[in-house]
Amino acid sequence: MAHILIIDDERAIRSTLADILANEKYQVDQAENGEIALEKIKESTYDVILCDIKMPGIDGLEVLEKALGLTDCPIIMISGHGTIETAVGAIKKGAFDYIEKPPDLNRLLITIRNAMDKSKLMTETKKLKKQVSKSWEMVGESKEIKNIQDIIERVAPTDARVLITGENGTGKELVARWLHEKSNRSHAPFIEVNCAAIPSELIESQLFGHEKGSFTSAIKQRKGDFEQAHGGTIFLDEIGDMSLSAQAKVLRALQENKITRVGGEKDILVDVRVIAATNKNLKKEIQNEKFREDLYHRLSVILIHVPSLRERKTDIPLLAQHFMQLTCENNGRSLIPFEDEAIMELEKMPWTGNIRELRNVVERLAILCDNHITAEDVIKFAQPLLK
Repeated sequence: MAHILIIDDERAIRSTLADILANEKYQVDQAENGEIALEKIKESTYDVILCDIKMPGIDGLEVLEKALGLTDCPIIMISGHGTIETAVGAIKKGAFDYIEKPPDLNRLLITIRNAMDKSKLMTETKKLKKQVSKSWEMVGESKEIKNIQDIIERVAPTDARVLITGENGTGKELVARWLHEKSNRSHAPFIEVNCAAIPSELIESQLFGHEKGSFTSAIKQRKGDFEQAHGGTIFLDEIGDMSLSAQAKVLRALQENKITRVGGEKDILVDVRVIAATNKNLKKEIQNEKFREDLYHRLSVILIHVPSLRERKTDIPLLAQHFMQLTCENNGRSLIPFEDEAIMELEKMPWTGNIRELRNVVERLAILCDNHITAEDVIKFAQPLLK
């Protein structure tokens, strides 16, 4: 049942609105002035607030400003002395909507429903953001991870290009995302491109876009990933698998901050921070003439090497607990604890697939085990995956 707060100094209006909303199956609280209203907002959670503007003491606009610092719920302003300027001022200060007294019943109910939809979306968005932040949390207390965290703190606020190296499954994308989230570009797009997954004949169109008719299937103009990342960050994952022709165009984009769509002639300015990652030894690739040396030097202003899980086994207990918590939360299950011997068994394993493999193993244990996880469970359910 939705919870609504009515703030108005006139008892008759409060009572009338409360009766109407109660008939609509809403739970209603009332406050006769701004001071009482702010106390109620501190103590309770509301889905929508209706607030009069003209009140003795703290007026409605002041209540609006203070309430927005206490709650994210939508606030609908109501007044019998309203003008266009008052309405515009209320909206600018953060009100969801403005309704004149006496309120039209249909419009009032529709506005409340719209406000509740917004409130629901905000709650769901917060929940999703919390889930996403947990999924991309950097877990570990080893000196290797502490060193990476320190580099991220130093480098993220700059626009320096970063090259991230490491085996598959070590968390290179996680490092890239944290570099973006802690940068001044965090409000802008983070565009990820898996260079290994895109056919060589399509990589240039993917990165730089194309004009209509530039090739057989180009039925309309398309913006490339560099354009879409304008103002933000582009993450070129597995850049060691990029074709030499695409490398040349990426080099130009880095040098001149401009790109040209496939089939186009017009230069397009782009403001993009480039972060690249690879599991290959690019210096060997340069020797084998499979990677441009000038591009390597452009990309590797800052080098970050992500160690394998075998090099940071002291982090396995924390990682296992973290992945267990995520899995249980996502599946609506109670947390399943590890016995000490089970953690010891996990620490003995080779982990050729690194963090990604550990996460898969923990997820399997969470699904197949009950109450707690023993060493026997790890041997039975986890080790077969590693053979």
